[in-house]
Amino acid sequence: MQSKYPIFDRGRLHLRPLAERDHDMRLDYVLGLDEAAPELDHPDLPVVADRLAAARERGAARLLIMGAHLIKQGASRHIIDLIRRGWIDHVAFNGAGGIHDYELARMGATTESVARYIRTGEFGLWTETGEINEIAKEAAAEDLGLGENLGRRILADKLPHADVSILAAAYEAGVPVTVHVGIGYDIIHEHPNCDGGALGKASYRDFLIFTKTVERLEGGVMLNFGSAIMGPEVYLKALAMARNVARQQGRLIANFTTAVFDLVPIQGNIHKELPKDDPGYYFRPHKTILVRTVADGGESFYIRGDHRAAFPALRRALIERE
Repeated sequence: MQSKYPIFDRGRLHLRPLAERDHDMRLDYVLGLDEAAPELDHPDLPVVADRLAAARERGAARLLIMGAHLIKQGASRHIIDLIRRGWIDHVAFNGAGGIHDYELARMGATTESVARYIRTGEFGLWTETGEINEIAKEAAAEDLGLGENLGRRILADKLPHADVSILAAAYEAGVPVTVHVGIGYDIIHEHPNCDGGALGKASYRDFLIFTKTVERLEGGVMLNFGSAIMGPEVYLKALAMARNVARQQGRLIANFTTAVFDLVPIQGNIHKELPKDDPGYYFRPHKTILVRTVADGGESFYIRGDHRAAFPALRRALIERE
C-alpha cells in the first residue's frame, strides 16, 4: 500500500564539515582527574557512596543513567575513571550523549550554538557527525547494540581523542554503554544517510542489554544524572520486565538504592508524590525514580547541584572508600 502523504527529500540538504563549525565546548573544558572542580557538599553524598560500595561488594548492578549535559559539563574523565575502578558497571546515554561523546573523540570539541545555526538552517547538518548513522547500520547488520558498536569503532578507527570517550573506555572494560534513541530527537536524524530502521534495531538491542542489567538491581544502585525523560521512562519499563521474570522465579527486585542528581527544585518531601495539580508532579525523576519504584523496600536520594560539581564530588567520596 502506498502512503497518501509526501515526505521531505533529504537529497536537497547541504552538509558542512565540523571544522567549519563554532564549538561551544572544547577539550580543555573536560575536567582532569586532579583538577579542582566546583565544590558541592551534600549530606547524602557519603550515603550514596556507601550504597555503591555495598553494591560493588555483592556484585549487584551499579547503573549510571545520564543526559548529555554531564559530558558537556566536562565530567567524561571522571566517569571513565569510575568505570575502570569498577564503581560503575553500566552507563545509559540518550542519543545526544552518543553524539557528544563521538564528536569529542573525533574532533576534540562538541556542542554548537542552536540559536546561531537554526537561523541559517545549518543546525545539526555536519558531515562527520553523520558517520554515527553508518555505525548504526553496521550495528544493526551485525546484531550489536548502538553503544557497543560506537565504542568499538572509536577504538578501531583510532579517533584522535579516544582517551576522553566514555564509549571507548567502557568497551575496553567490558562495561555496556547503551544508547536509547528517540527518532527525530537527534541531529543525526536530519542527515540523508539516516536509516530509522537500523537505529531502531540497534537501540532496541541496547534497551534489552539495559534490562538485563536491571535484573541485577536487587541490592544495587541506580544513579540518574540529569535525564528528565529518557532515564525515568526507560528504567521504568526495564524494571517492569525484570520484576515480571523475577516474580515467576520467586525473587524480588525491591531492595535497592536510587539517586537523582539534578538542578530542579523539589518542594516538600522527596519521598512522596506531589498532587496532579502541582506542576512538579510532571517531573518524572521525582515520581518515578524517587517514589514509585522504591516503594517496596528501596531507598532514594535527591542531590541538587551542578553536574560539574556533583560528579567529581561523588568520585571523591568513592575513592575515599577504597
